[in-house]
Amino acid sequence: MLKFKLKYLLSILCTILFISKMHGQEDQTNLQKRILNARNKVMTALVHLEPVRTFYTTGERRHTLVTGSGFIFSEEGYILTNHHVVENAEKVSCTLSNKKKLSASVIGSDPSTDVAVLQLDLKEWNGSPVPHANLGNSDSLEVGQIVLALGSPLGLSRSVSMGVISSIDRYFEDRGSMISPYNLWIQTDAAINPGNSGGPLIDLEGDVVGINARGVFLAENLGFAIPINLAKEVAEKLLQGITIRRSWIGVELQPVKEFREYLNIPELEGVLIGNLDVFSPALASGIKSGDVITSINDIEVNAVFEEDLPAVRKIIADLPIGQSTSINVWRNGKIVKLSVTPELDPFEYQPEYECEDWGLVVKSINRNIYMIHALPDYDGVFITAVKNGESAEKAGIRAGDVVRSINHQKIKRLDDLKKFYEKEKKDKTRLIYFEVLRQGAIYYAAIDTGNNQK
Repeated sequence: MLKFKLKYLLSILCTILFISKMHGQEDQTNLQKRILNARNKVMTALVHLEPVRTFYTTGERRHTLVTGSGFIFSEEGYILTNHHVVENAEKVSCTLSNKKKLSASVIGSDPSTDVAVLQLDLKEWNGSPVPHANLGNSDSLEVGQIVLALGSPLGLSRSVSMGVISSIDRYFEDRGSMISPYNLWIQTDAAINPGNSGGPLIDLEGDVVGINARGVFLAENLGFAIPINLAKEVAEKLLQGITIRRSWIGVELQPVKEFREYLNIPELEGVLIGNLDVFSPALASGIKSGDVITSINDIEVNAVFEEDLPAVRKIIADLPIGQSTSINVWRNGKIVKLSVTPELDPFEYQPEYECEDWGLVVKSINRNIYMIHALPDYDGVFITAVKNGESAEKAGIRAGDVVRSINHQKIKRLDDLKKFYEKEKKDKTRLIYFEVLRQGAIYYAAIDTGNNQK
């Protein structure tokens, strides 16, 4: 009897193990099918990009061919990719999934979010519907969720890597090209290498949930993507022909956590004001360092941790330029109501501009230049390169100088210099008188464009 029972129990155990094994095989088969289906839904929309980018070395214009990735997201042939892939691109060649090569034009890009939109030249398309990917919802992502990264790592086109979402709210305060003030990053252990940039990060439904942007090459399984919801918002504006211009009130924001611990007021909510820029709207309105912003236009804000800061920055950046904004701050236990009028961000990105007749290259002043060179204000343009042997070098102008005026006309922004340069080029003005700021001191130089004559 005992022997019979043991055989019976053993039979049941074997049956359970067999069923478990079969279920495990079915789960693996189902997962494999989902991976392949997701890949197939997006692979036809994947694009291998080869932009020809312009750069300057010692003032000399040069070109370089780079590789990157992108994906078609509409029947009109619009492509999403990274700004850093197509920055300063004179032309862009696109290889599609059918290996057909088409050219594309840059519709617009936004350096602050590293998002760019291109459009394929469909004149040579075969007339069939253009394959395109479906844009998903990055707000629905969960840590541990399986994702696929598609792209052209190291130029190896149409590659797929698999991993999981490691974090949905990764924040970088100061990490070189990883800085993105208005969004958090999606972190994944799916392999992202050079050339993957701009490619889609997709879920197992085949929906795009992110744009692959960066990999950390001194570490394994550490990649970062831009949430697709932010990319959709930027792309919509670029497709409407809207230049991405952000409001600025001139404040540095910090989390409130340690400040409220110091004050022993655990219920205090808001975002702490650190430094205020000189001549800023915030400073003019009466906002002070140490204030805690509690609401902006009656929208409550709260940044307990660093990863809460981008959302508050975005609220400020989206404020109407030139319109009064109500801001409530907590100060010494009381709520103070203030009114601030945002201005256009003075550190708006613009690409380098070559003044060939003068033998120099300039760009707009960004925050790093402003801080490193301890500039007195935000006016002027920064000289990035001076061409050897040309008139600017002969006049004593150097890379690193900040142009403040030309022929006694104030140069506040790069657009001012462009207009002046184009006018003087037509007028063939020979002597150009510069006022530049160099290491905190004013320096004057007269460019004689006749010096360029060989």
